[in-house]
Amino acid sequence: MTKLLLLEDDILLGETIADLLEDEGYYVSHFTNGSDALDAIYKEKFDLYLLDINVPLINGLSLLHDLRGAGDTTPAVFLTSHKDKESLEKGFASGCDDYVTKPFDNDELLWRLKALYKRTKKGLPKEVGSFKLDNEHKSIYYDSILLELSKKEYALLELLISHANETVPKELIIEELWSAEEGGSDGAIRVYINRLKQLLPEIYIENIRAVGYRLVC
Repeated sequence: MTKLLLLEDDILLGETIADLLEDEGYYVSHFTNGSDALDAIYKEKFDLYLLDINVPLINGLSLLHDLRGAGDTTPAVFLTSHKDKESLEKGFASGCDDYVTKPFDNDELLWRLKALYKRTKKGLPKEVGSFKLDNEHKSIYYDSILLELSKKEYALLELLISHANETVPKELIIEELWSAEEGGSDGAIRVYINRLKQLLPEIYIENIRAVGYRLVC
């Protein structure tokens, strides 16, 4: 069971998020201030952090900054109502891996947490079908042959492999492959899907119409 620390000072929202995640199989420890969250982190190991920024005593930015300074590499996602660029820059500078802006879609939150955990969990390199994924060296092998991939091709194939036999929503693909400044589109996704199919004609990537794509292994 994935252990997740939730830092959210809105008690009702925190309980709602905890219920959502626990229904998906997470074990959630909910804290309403950064000091209590920090104490808990010193006492036990968590697999994921889901952190609000504006909380009492120690805010989410300062908490994660201090944890990263102490060598804590636990994947972290910020829950934030901040939409301005400066706040997001501070969030990534403090060491976060992703963010979700309030109000958020429940499915999007679940997709992001699942994708982040799969990308960063220990035990890599891992094997899925004929693929061997080595995240440490940003390399993917197929039938023991190293694939020559561009940055976006790697990101897309890694995402599909991590969700093998599951549908990966187009929205998540766009978020993973393109920055907000670059922007992504259905057409751009199709270009990279076709490149992967040309590179590996023996694999099957299924187009789930109007939803996303699925790598069948």
